[in-house]
Amino acid sequence: MRVSTRTPSRAAAALAAAALGLAALVGGILLPTPAHADDAAPDVRWSVVPADASGPDGRRTVDVRLDPGQSVEDHFAVRNVGDAEVTFRLTAADGFTTPAGRFDILADGTASVDAGTWISVPESVTVAAGATVVVPFTIAVPATAEPGDHAAGITASVLSVRRADGGASVGVESRVGFRVLTRVTGEIAPAAALDATAASYDIDWNPLRPGTAVVTFDVANAGNTRLVAAGTVSVGDRTVSFPAEGESATELLPGDRRTMRVVVDGVWPLVYVPATVSLVPRAVTIAGDTPAVAPTSAEASLWALPAPQAIVLLGIALLVFALFWGRTRSRRRIDQLVAQAHEEGRRAAAADLNQEAPRG
Repeated sequence: MRVSTRTPSRAAAALAAAALGLAALVGGILLPTPAHADDAAPDVRWSVVPADASGPDGRRTVDVRLDPGQSVEDHFAVRNVGDAEVTFRLTAADGFTTPAGRFDILADGTASVDAGTWISVPESVTVAAGATVVVPFTIAVPATAEPGDHAAGITASVLSVRRADGGASVGVESRVGFRVLTRVTGEIAPAAALDATAASYDIDWNPLRPGTAVVTFDVANAGNTRLVAAGTVSVGDRTVSFPAEGESATELLPGDRRTMRVVVDGVWPLVYVPATVSLVPRAVTIAGDTPAVAPTSAEASLWALPAPQAIVLLGIALLVFALFWGRTRSRRRIDQLVAQAHEEGRRAAAADLNQEAPRG
């Protein structure tokens, strides 16, 4: 079973435009591994991870559950693994999911309107070569914040200058950071929807082998919590799970929509084959809070014409007909020869009798 996905962003046109502004950035927002600045500049490599007051604490993301009007202080660590002191610019901004399914934050110049505005970080931090600095930050949820999950991110960045074609100098901002997800208490209503379900069939022209069904469908996060999409796809008597073992989970922020494609092998062409997508989403647990999500399903069907098998059966039928027709023709020929021999014998006998008759 193979699954592929495509995810539009959460905030439609604004976030799509922001995603275009990220094309020049180095590394992904979720990557805690060291990043590299311009090769022509001093060796600048760094990482940014959540931390406690004493240093990195093993978290990859920050997930908090807060009431409207509540605030909390947390920390992150900026590690400079280069060979020179660097001053990093610190930024917090709204988060979204890219079309490739990765988490990112709004580019510089695009104003945050949600959880990115709730996070207060220092403007910059200076880190000596080989050192790590712990930076405090505050998440303050407005009293008017809507319940549910709100995504943001924190990054540390440096600006490098590179030579473009023609010799012009171009400034490129490279940033590394992590996700901050704030669940605001209140009416938590996780929900998922399925639509645009379709199925097609790929024939295996070996008549002794089944073909392959391809089922596509859209999964939409219609609630206010972050979801992990999982479930099964059944085609005929074949059922497979998604995501498959070893595949990464499919996560959707509120408002996200993702197109999924599931390939089901071993489907025999039985002319009309029903298909069922069963979605069993799971809300992400934050601070021990795991809201229940109702499963949902959608139906589809496909035409799987048994062309290879029909060709074989037609060939067998033609062979049987040819054998039968040849046998019938041979039998008729033999019957004609026997009748002809009988007629010739009768005529010969009559001629002999005429010759032997007495003359008057």
